[in-house]
Amino acid sequence: MYQVVPGGAGGTITDVIPKQKHSKDTRPLVGAGVIGLVLVIAAVTAWCYYIASLRKAELLKTQLLDLNKDGYIIRNQGGSIVFRMDFRSGTLDLDSCTKEGEMLSCGRTTDRKLNFFIETVQPKETVQCYRVRWEELVPDIPVEHAMTYKFAHWYGGAVSAIQHWPISISGQQAPKPFVTSDIYSNRNEFGGILESYWLSSNATAIKINNSVPFHLGWNDTEKTMFFQARYNDSPFKPNPGEKPCAELSYRVCVGLDVTSIHKYMVRRYFNKPNKVPAKAMFRHPIWSTWALHKTDITQDKLLTYAANIRKHNFNCSHLELDDRYTPRYGEFEFDTTKFPNASAMFQKLKSDAFLVSLWIHPFVNYDSENFHVCVERGLFVREPTGRLPALVRWWNGIGGILDFTNPEARDWFSYQLRSLRSRYGVASFKFDAGETNYLPWKFSTRTPIRDPSFFTRRYTEMAIPYNDRAELRSGYQSQNISCFFRPIDRDSVWGYELGLKSLIPTVLTISILGYQFILPDMIGGNAYLNRTDGNRALPDRELYIRWLELSAFMPSMQFSVPPWEYDNEVVEIARKYTALHESIVAPRVLELAGEVLDTGDPIIRPLWWIATGDETAYKIDSQFLIGDDLMVAPVLEPGKQERDIYLPAGRWRSYKGERFDIKEPLHLTDYPVDLDEIAYFVWV
Repeated sequence: MYQVVPGGAGGTITDVIPKQKHSKDTRPLVGAGVIGLVLVIAAVTAWCYYIASLRKAELLKTQLLDLNKDGYIIRNQGGSIVFRMDFRSGTLDLDSCTKEGEMLSCGRTTDRKLNFFIETVQPKETVQCYRVRWEELVPDIPVEHAMTYKFAHWYGGAVSAIQHWPISISGQQAPKPFVTSDIYSNRNEFGGILESYWLSSNATAIKINNSVPFHLGWNDTEKTMFFQARYNDSPFKPNPGEKPCAELSYRVCVGLDVTSIHKYMVRRYFNKPNKVPAKAMFRHPIWSTWALHKTDITQDKLLTYAANIRKHNFNCSHLELDDRYTPRYGEFEFDTTKFPNASAMFQKLKSDAFLVSLWIHPFVNYDSENFHVCVERGLFVREPTGRLPALVRWWNGIGGILDFTNPEARDWFSYQLRSLRSRYGVASFKFDAGETNYLPWKFSTRTPIRDPSFFTRRYTEMAIPYNDRAELRSGYQSQNISCFFRPIDRDSVWGYELGLKSLIPTVLTISILGYQFILPDMIGGNAYLNRTDGNRALPDRELYIRWLELSAFMPSMQFSVPPWEYDNEVVEIARKYTALHESIVAPRVLELAGEVLDTGDPIIRPLWWIATGDETAYKIDSQFLIGDDLMVAPVLEPGKQERDIYLPAGRWRSYKGERFDIKEPLHLTDYPVDLDEIAYFVWV
């Protein structure tokens, strides 16, 4: 860092001069000489410090990033600050820093050694990336960086119970494990579909490395998100034999606009599906027994449900037989009391051209005949010592949870599913649960896993043989499973907390995280008695219609409460929109689905996708695009038959035939939308 040069202005004088006795007249001259020498030394010292500071300033810059002892900032090509990260786990000792090429490295904080670097990478002309790594050398010291989010609107991360677009942060939260969770039961946790990736409106994106024991917190007063790596008091574990030394590593990339930087990040960091699910799932609705019958489903009720679908002239991708068709949870035989002749039932449904999928889950309750089998064979997740199976509580009781890192458990579970398929002709399965909150806080698996959410990944892999028509509700690094992903159950309410207004923000978030084959849950919600507007057994009629209209513009539609539970008008509206979905929406969605295999680009897109510099478009959460050329604006408020619509610049034709050729964005105020209508606009 600093070069010490011997000699110089303060060097040693080696010539020997005989001592002389000075007269009084020469003493002022000597004093002036001493003062002059001191001034020269001071000037040279100041110059050295100045040169050193210039070198240090140059050293602490790399491309458009400025590093200081407490953090760093990144600027865009125009010089504006677009990203700021503060170090909360230590102050860098800048004298320990060096620069080699495009890498800044530091070896100490003010009180301990560490490994720290920032490396500049330019993967393409329009993208600048910075690889950041802070590694502690002492066990059990957390690493925490604080990202300021006030510079832009942010998207991504995880689904949540109260879903907003862009992300809306309120309150304070100490960093907690960033792992998948059932947000229907745990509404303050992160959701079942989750990736450590965030994207901002100022064309900046951050991707946390998958190896990080990642915890996320926030403070809305400071406008910061806390990115923390730790093993202490955490379900994350180091690799066997490794010390619990935390490492926080991630990549920050800056591009020209929000759309292009997201395209780069998806192509670089996300898995892609390798096939498109069955086309019928895009074209025709799925019909589930859950919201209508809950656990009271029987053979007669299922056959009647199927008969009514045909009676009212609706198409059907497949029937979904939900909870509870087995006598106990964890068994794979039909309950003969409720289904006295399952084989005959399946034959009847097949003759009527119905395919059937079955609800399935990873639990085996303690009262199931299979519980003892799984204990004896060691198929369950175990407590930390690995000697005993761990008992877990889920929404249908207490039991073991299958260890999908164990090849024997995977084979056993797969055998049960294959047996159902071969015996009854089951088309596929609805894979429920899979979130890590159903694991014990401390646990062990046959194959050790560092990140609890890797359990979610392993569970989703069980759907691969059935991915033509399979359905999953949890996902982590699971984009390549190539099946439909469903957000957690919705309540039959209008609002942002698991209600109708949450659908578009949730679907957009899932899309940004790389999951493009989306099943937006059941039309009208799940009709839970204590979470249904209107306090009725059925969802509110107006809510049901508006939900139906919105679902018609999603990649797939799913009914449970059928339209004939209301009246003929609702049946006609349902026919209208299932036909519109099949004729207008599905062909475009299938075209885009094929492109997903190569690009990973969303099918359902935010308005800013085509309006990258439009501040208003960054904040719109009640409109969306299908591709770049079909814009949808549903009514999401009760009692409304009009809404404000934001049209990006371009040439648009409305569903009413109106044409808008606009060079600037246009606000349509109180645009009329009748109860049986949904506003949509096609790019001309």
